[in-house]
Amino acid sequence: MYVAVKGGERAIEASWRLLDEARRGDTRVPGLSVTQIREQMRLAVARVMAEGSVYDEELAALAIKQAAGDLVEAIFLLRAYRTTLPRFGYTQPVETENMVVERRISATFKDVPGGQVLGATYDYTQRLLDFALLAEGDDASATPRAPRATPREEAMPRVVSLLDKEGLIEQEKRSPQAREPGDLSREPLAFPADRTVRLQNLARGDEGFLLAMGYATQRGYAHSHPFAGEIRFGSVCVEMVLDELDEAVEIGEIDLTECQMINQFAGAKDVPPQFTQGYGLAFGHAERKAMAMALVDRALRAEELGETIASPTQDIEFMLSHSDNVEASGFVQHLKLPHYVDFQAELELVRKLRAQHESSTGADADADADEQNREAA
Repeated sequence: MYVAVKGGERAIEASWRLLDEARRGDTRVPGLSVTQIREQMRLAVARVMAEGSVYDEELAALAIKQAAGDLVEAIFLLRAYRTTLPRFGYTQPVETENMVVERRISATFKDVPGGQVLGATYDYTQRLLDFALLAEGDDASATPRAPRATPREEAMPRVVSLLDKEGLIEQEKRSPQAREPGDLSREPLAFPADRTVRLQNLARGDEGFLLAMGYATQRGYAHSHPFAGEIRFGSVCVEMVLDELDEAVEIGEIDLTECQMINQFAGAKDVPPQFTQGYGLAFGHAERKAMAMALVDRALRAEELGETIASPTQDIEFMLSHSDNVEASGFVQHLKLPHYVDFQAELELVRKLRAQHESSTGADADADADEQNREAA
């Protein structure tokens, strides 16, 4: 039976105080500011913004500080705050082809229009601990802020346009009959889910889950042989149509990472052999997330491309229903809440079943003994 715990409210308040103390750590060590997190942990900030569905570096950094570095908890905090914000309208689709590029590479062509731009990346490091960082001072004013990589102002055409000119890659153009994209931030996920909804789901899906599933597609759990057509990172203009002006005006810039994966496709009776695409887009500098998203996006297109669905990575309902770390974390962590009544009910059931089993076993043993006695007589 359920037994009420006295003093639960006081215990919870004490837990809050302990949490604040644990988050702060040793007070003799200077506190970590939101500005420091925003400037020096930009990759973590980018992930929290993407999976929290809010582009605000300061709020993402605040969430990381409040969560003591637990990114899933920070994502939860940011997404919860998002629900309190008013909705003013929708911006225009961003033109990533006009991106002011800081990094842009292709694994399919050595020479691409605009050239390969390596930018700031860990790809070419040796993954050795840099102990010189231990000697860095704690005074933020001692050294000026390091400038970001010099962006390339000129527009860089997409690498896949080289294939498009020969008709070797599928055309991804919006059909006039296409419905308006759904909005997962205001409508619950429902099936069947079209590609616009799937991409929204994947964009804010857990990076680790997408990475594992994207890896699975490469290991044979999908009809996939991907090539990184293009990965680009930089800033794009955001425009919005204002009722007062009746035209689109620029309201700011955001940093994005975009990935286009090129995959093989055999074609069909009415479709000549050509390449297909997987697409990934994420806030901030998030190449691993964008690449994993593109791999999963392509796997989830199996049905529309007439491929056999033989893997969970191609199952839309499986993938979309389990990619959200906020929902997954809540469902797993709810197990920490009291389940006294449920467990006591199962405990009593197991005790009764065990008693019946022991009674039955005892009766069988007695019957066997009587049979042995008769045989001996």
